[in-house]
Amino acid sequence: MPDKDMEPTTEYNYSSYYDDTEGLYRSEPCNNANVKEFGRVFLPTLYSLVFIVGFIGNGLVVCVLVMFKRIRSMTDLCLFNLALSDLFFIISLPFWSHYATAAKWLLGDFMCRLVTGLYMLGFYGSIFFMVILTVDRYVVIVHAHTLARPRSVRVGITLSLFMWALSLCASLPTIIFTKVNNESGLTTCKPEYPEGSMWRQVSYLEMNVLGLLLPLSVMVICYSRIVPMLVNIKTTKKHKAIKLIIIIVVVFFCFWTPYNVVILLRYLETQSYFGDCTTHTNIDLAMQWTEVIAFTHCCLNPIIYAFAGQKFMSLVLKLLRKWMPMCFARPYVSGLSERNISVYSRSSEISSTRLL
Repeated sequence: MPDKDMEPTTEYNYSSYYDDTEGLYRSEPCNNANVKEFGRVFLPTLYSLVFIVGFIGNGLVVCVLVMFKRIRSMTDLCLFNLALSDLFFIISLPFWSHYATAAKWLLGDFMCRLVTGLYMLGFYGSIFFMVILTVDRYVVIVHAHTLARPRSVRVGITLSLFMWALSLCASLPTIIFTKVNNESGLTTCKPEYPEGSMWRQVSYLEMNVLGLLLPLSVMVICYSRIVPMLVNIKTTKKHKAIKLIIIIVVVFFCFWTPYNVVILLRYLETQSYFGDCTTHTNIDLAMQWTEVIAFTHCCLNPIIYAFAGQKFMSLVLKLLRKWMPMCFARPYVSGLSERNISVYSRSSEISSTRLL
């Protein structure tokens, strides 16, 4: 049996379902007091900040697209579903914050599975729709004429449903195996994989492949074809578009790579490549830090993919003026009508920053 003194240490990576050190044998228990203290003090605050900023940003994207009925293209559908995925993911954070504060799970088995489902569905949905959005930008720019028809809204809805189904399939193993347990007097909410099965190893590989390798590869391949096309376009906005492409790839790499590296280290630890207490404690701390950094990416998605477009920002300001007229006074703009503020028109997809 695993060393019981070690079991509570996994409680403080509250949303890291891959942090499972069962099966490790050590000659003496590890003292992870600093990891536990960090989880109790800092994680609730950090999760709350990500929740507030991410909820406002992604909520604005959803509201603009729904209230102004601008979901008229594949790009709009991708943006809508990306924001919706991030909202699912973000909604789970207050529950993990409560878990961190209480140092035990108090909401029962149903909520344990439900919150896990929201977390995993939002995580994979966000990744998949970023991939689809990247491919869509590639089609618009590199194959603007030959593949215009397949980008209809009907095809987009079908593709979106497929992506949600794929996200659910990727999330199901974690949802199924997650349950509430009582370990050393602490109530936990985490996956309990069957002994001797390969599910734990599969979950590590799934996170690394679907969470980093696949989206990063698609971004690099597609944007490496898009940039040369932009260089040849005679428009003053091409440099801004190229800069935004670089930002998208660099931000994704910087925010998600550390997290996936730590997941890989956790996997190697469970395979007994190293098992000393110092390494275990460092991985625990690194998991919590890199996890929060990765979570922050969902706050940046609205800024990178939506708010960077001047026309989309016009709709955001219009919505804010409607909700808070005293805070957002409308400046005088001549000749501006609602008809001219389409989120994405075919004529602007190649000549503006909405190239992305």
